[in-house]
Amino acid sequence: MSRPTTRSKNKRQRQVENDDTTTEILRKIHLTGEITDDDVNQLYMITKPVCQGCRINTKDNPNCFCGLIPPPNGSRKTGLWQKMSDIVQGLGPDPSKDLRASAHSPAGLTNLGATCYANSILQCLYMNKSFRQGVFSVEPDVLKQHPVLDQLARLFAQLHASNMAFIDSAPFIKTLELDNGVQQDSHEFLTLLLSLLESCLSNSKISKARTIVQDLFRGSVSHVTTCSRCGKDSAASSNMEDFYELELNVKGLKTLEESLNDYLSVEELHGDNQYFCESCNTRVDASRSIKLRTLPDVLNFQLKRYDFLQKTTTKKKITSVFSFPGELDMRGRLSQPSQVELIYDLSAVLIHKGTAATSGHYIAHIKDEDTGQWWEFDDEHVSNLGHHPFGEGSSTSNSKSNRTDPVVHSSCIGEDGTANGNNLNPIQVQHVESSVGSHVEIFSSTDAYMLMYNLRCKKNGMRECRMYGSSNMDKEGSAVSLNDGISLPSHLFQEIANLNSSYVDACEQFKMKKEQELDLITSRRQEVRSVLSEAPVRSVEEPFYWISTDWLRQWADNISPPLLDNTSIQCSHGKVPLSKVGFLKRVSAEAWIKLFSKYNGGPTLAKSDYCMVCLIDVARTIVCADSYRDRRKLMKEIADDVLLGKCLDGTYFVSKAWLQQWVKRKNLDAPSEADAGPTVSIRCPHGHLMPEQAAGAKRLLVPEKLWLFFYEDAITIKPDDPSGCSTFPSDSEECPECSNALSEVACLEDSIRAMKLKQRQNHEKLAMGKSIPLSSNCRYYLLPSSWLSKWRSYITASSKNAPSTEPEILDDIMNLLRCEKHMRLLERPPKLAYKRGSFFQKGSATDRLTIITENDWKCFCEEWGGTEKNGISVVIELTSSNGLAGCCEDTPICEQQLDLSNEVNNDIESRIAIRTCPEVCEECIGERESCELMQKLNYADEDIYVYLVRGKEAPKSILQASESSEPDRRTSKRSRRTNNGNLVNLKVSASTSVYQLKMMIWESLGVVKENQILHKGSRIIDQETATLADMNVFPGDRLWVKDSEIHEDRDIADELSDQKINVEKIEEGFRGTLLMANTSSQVV
Repeated sequence: MSRPTTRSKNKRQRQVENDDTTTEILRKIHLTGEITDDDVNQLYMITKPVCQGCRINTKDNPNCFCGLIPPPNGSRKTGLWQKMSDIVQGLGPDPSKDLRASAHSPAGLTNLGATCYANSILQCLYMNKSFRQGVFSVEPDVLKQHPVLDQLARLFAQLHASNMAFIDSAPFIKTLELDNGVQQDSHEFLTLLLSLLESCLSNSKISKARTIVQDLFRGSVSHVTTCSRCGKDSAASSNMEDFYELELNVKGLKTLEESLNDYLSVEELHGDNQYFCESCNTRVDASRSIKLRTLPDVLNFQLKRYDFLQKTTTKKKITSVFSFPGELDMRGRLSQPSQVELIYDLSAVLIHKGTAATSGHYIAHIKDEDTGQWWEFDDEHVSNLGHHPFGEGSSTSNSKSNRTDPVVHSSCIGEDGTANGNNLNPIQVQHVESSVGSHVEIFSSTDAYMLMYNLRCKKNGMRECRMYGSSNMDKEGSAVSLNDGISLPSHLFQEIANLNSSYVDACEQFKMKKEQELDLITSRRQEVRSVLSEAPVRSVEEPFYWISTDWLRQWADNISPPLLDNTSIQCSHGKVPLSKVGFLKRVSAEAWIKLFSKYNGGPTLAKSDYCMVCLIDVARTIVCADSYRDRRKLMKEIADDVLLGKCLDGTYFVSKAWLQQWVKRKNLDAPSEADAGPTVSIRCPHGHLMPEQAAGAKRLLVPEKLWLFFYEDAITIKPDDPSGCSTFPSDSEECPECSNALSEVACLEDSIRAMKLKQRQNHEKLAMGKSIPLSSNCRYYLLPSSWLSKWRSYITASSKNAPSTEPEILDDIMNLLRCEKHMRLLERPPKLAYKRGSFFQKGSATDRLTIITENDWKCFCEEWGGTEKNGISVVIELTSSNGLAGCCEDTPICEQQLDLSNEVNNDIESRIAIRTCPEVCEECIGERESCELMQKLNYADEDIYVYLVRGKEAPKSILQASESSEPDRRTSKRSRRTNNGNLVNLKVSASTSVYQLKMMIWESLGVVKENQILHKGSRIIDQETATLADMNVFPGDRLWVKDSEIHEDRDIADELSDQKINVEKIEEGFRGTLLMANTSSQVV
C-alpha cells in the first residue's frame, strides 16, 4: 500500500505550529520584557536548515537559496538566464547572415510590398551578360543625365559585385516613381522599361551601348495580305514592324509549337471581310498572316494567360498546362530562307503564382550563361535548381522533360512546300532535322507567364553571338575587369568596394559585440553560481549578514545588476525588524564580502543587527490583538441575539443593515474601515433620528456595552468625524421635519393610488387590454393607440415600481390627428372582424387607432383634460347589396340576421363601412406615406433575415413571416439551425444589389449563386442588377431561399476574383510614373 501524499497538508500544519510558537514567544517577551538569543533565533528563523532542492524560493526560510537560478539545463524568458540564442537575437539582426553564399551565387532583390513583378524582370535582364555589360559601358555623364539609367547601373553593379545576399531595390523603384504597394503586370513593366531604356541609351556615344536594347531584343515582322485571284501581296505587306516580344495565345493550346502555329496561321478573308485588291480593282477573297522577317538574339514569348471577360469587364487567369522545349529551332519559322542555324536555348521562365489575374506573386527561373546552372529568384531568396529549370528530381516543379523526334511543322506548310512563304526545300528540312537532334527536353507548367530564349552561339557559325565585353567597347574613363569577364566602371567599382567595406565592418562590429556579450553572460553566470554556493550559513555560531531578497533576485537575474540595496529591510531605527523576515536572506561572511566589495551600496546588517524596539512593539501589538479578538467574539454573540430578537435590554439605536453586515465580517485583530458609521443611515440631514418609514432607516436597539464597543471602533477609525457615529438613545425622538415630509408624500401617493383605481373601474376592459365588442349604427370614438398604451402603463404601475410617465393632455393629442391643411383625419380607421354577432377590431395590438365607447370617451375627457366636441366619432355601417349604406331607419338589423353561420362572415366583413367625423384625408395620408416610404428605403447597414428552405415548399410560418415587413424578435447574428432549414441575418443597405445579397447568402449558407431561388413571401426576387430598395426589401424583412441544385458547387473565391462585390478603382497601370514618359517599343 502506497503512502498517501501529505506534503502540502504537512506544510500548512507546520506553518500553523510556527505561528503558535511565535505568538507564545512574543507573549513571553511582552510579559517579562527580556529577549534571549534563543528567542531571536526562533523569531528570525535562523535555526531553520538550509533548503535543498525546493522548486521555488520560500519566504519562511532565510536559509533557502533555491529557485534564484534555473537548474543546470534550464533557462528563463528574460535576463541573465535566457537561452544564448535569445540573447544573441536581442542584439539585433546579424549582418553576416545576409552574406552572399559565394561569389558565383546570384543575389536577390528586396520586395518593397508588391514589387515582385519588377524584381523578376530586373533579374532576367541582369542575368543576360550582354545586356549587363552594355549598361556598365554607358558613360558616367550620360548616367548623371538619366537617373533611371544611373540607378539601374548601380543596382546591376551591386547584384554583380556586392557581398550582400540581397540588394535593396528601393532607390530604383523610387526613381521610377512606382507605387510599391500596388501589384502590376510584369509584361507591361518589361515593355515600358525597355522603351524607356532605349530612349535613355540613345544619348550614349558608345555605339554598342546606344543600341544594346535593339540589338538584343528587337526583331521584325510583316502583316502580309495576299489576293486569292491574282496572287499578289498588298503594298503594305512589304512594310516591316519591330517587335520586342511575341504575344502568343494559350487558351485552347497545349504547347509552344501550337501557339507559334496559331500566331503564324493564315486567316481567310471572305464575305464582309473581303480585301480590296488594287491590281484587280475590286473586293476579292484574300488571305492574311504574320511573317517573321528577322529574329533577335533574345527571343521573348509573352504567354497570354489573362483572358478578358466582356460580360464582367474583368480578367481571368488561364491555368491550363502549357509545354515548351529546352531548345527551339526558329529557322523554319522565318519567311525567307536562312543559311545559318537559328537554335535558341531556354534561358528564363517568368512564373506567376496564384489563380487571380489582379493578384498573386511573380518569381523567375533563370539560367546562368557561364555555368549552365538554373536559379530560382523569389525576391530576397535565391535557390539553386541545378541543370533543370524547375529543379532536378523535383516532384512539385509542375514540369516534365521528354525526348522528341525530328518534327516538320505541317500546320504551317502549304501545298507548294512553303511555310507561310518560307521556301523550304528537302535539303533544308533535313538540315533542320539534323540540327534539332535526337534529344530535346520538353517542360510543362501551369503558371509560366513569359519565356526567354537566347540564340545559341556558334564559334564558326555565320551568325556570331553579341557579347559586349571590355575588349570591344568604346571606353570613356577607366574600367575594372572582374574575373568573369564583366567590366565595371571605376566609379561603380569604387562605390561597391566602399559598400562591401562598410558591410564587412558591420559584420566585424556585430561579431565583436556578440563575443563581448557572451563573455559577460558567461562570467556573470559563473559569479552567481559561485556566490550562491558559498552563501548558506551552516551553523548558528558562524557570523553572517542579512541581505534583501528583492536585491538578491535582481542580482541573480539581471545581466547588469544594480548597487547593493538593503534599505527595504531596514526599520526606522536602522536595524532589521521582525516584520521583514520574509523579505531577507542570511548569507555567509565570505559571500557578503564578495558582493559588498563589487557592488558597494548597503547598509551592512550583521548578525546582531536585529531591532529590539520593534520586537517589543510587535509583542505588545500581538497581545492587544488577542484581547481585541476575544472582545469582538463576545460582542458578536450579543449582536446575534439582537438580530434574533432575544435581547430585551437594548438602550441605543443602530442601523439594522449595518449590524447585519458587521456580524457577517470575519473576526479581526483590529477595527477596520467598515466598522465606522453604525448610525449613519438612521441619521437624517438635520442631525436627528430618521423616521423608520424612510427608505433604509430600519433600526434596532442594542445593549449599552455593545454600543460602547461599536463607538470605540468608530472613533478609532475616524477620530475627526464624530457625526459618523451619532448617539441615539432609546428615548430619542424622530425628526419632526422629516416626519412631516414623509406624511405629505404618503398622502400624495394615496390620492394617486385612489385615482388610478377609479380609472381602472371606469375603463375596465381598456385597462385590461381586452377587445370591446362593437355594434353597427352606434356612435364610438377613436383614440391613438400609443396614448392608450401609455395610459394603461400609468394606471397599472404600482408604487413600489419605478413611477410611470403620465400620458399627455387629451386635447393636444387629438389635435395631432387632424391635418392642418383640411382639418380632416390623418389616420385611416382600423379594420374590423365579425364574430358571434359582434364586430371586433382586427389588429388591436398593431393598429394606430383604437375604437372606444362613447362613455369611455366622456370619462377620458373629464380625467385627462379633453373636450367632448373635439373627439373623432365613428359609426359602423353595413352596406346593402346595391352598395348603399343602410341606417337604423331604412335597414334595421335584427339579432336573427346577425346570428349567421361562419360561412357568411367573410361576406359581412366585406360589407362593413366605417364612417368617421371628420372624414379621412386621403391626400395628406398619401403624402405622409410617400415620405415614410422614402425614409424607409433610405437605410444603411441594417439587418434582414434569410431562411434556407430545404423542403419542396416553404412552410406556412416562414411564408407569413416573409410577407410581414414588421421586424420580429431579436435574432442571433450567426447562422442557426431551425426545424425547416437555416436562418441567418445579413447586414445590407438600400443600395445593396440583389447580386451582392446572393453573394452574401452564398458565403453564409453555402448555396451557389446560380442555384438560389430567392423569395419575399410568394414573390420571386431574380433581378440581380436591381437594388433591395427597387425590390421593396426593408430592414427586418424575412426572405427565404431554395437551392435548385442545378449547377455544381464551386468555390466562392473564384467568383470574387472575377466579379468584385465592392466597386473597385479603375486599373491605372503605370500611369503617372516615369515608365510612361516613352512608349516607343511595340508589341506584336
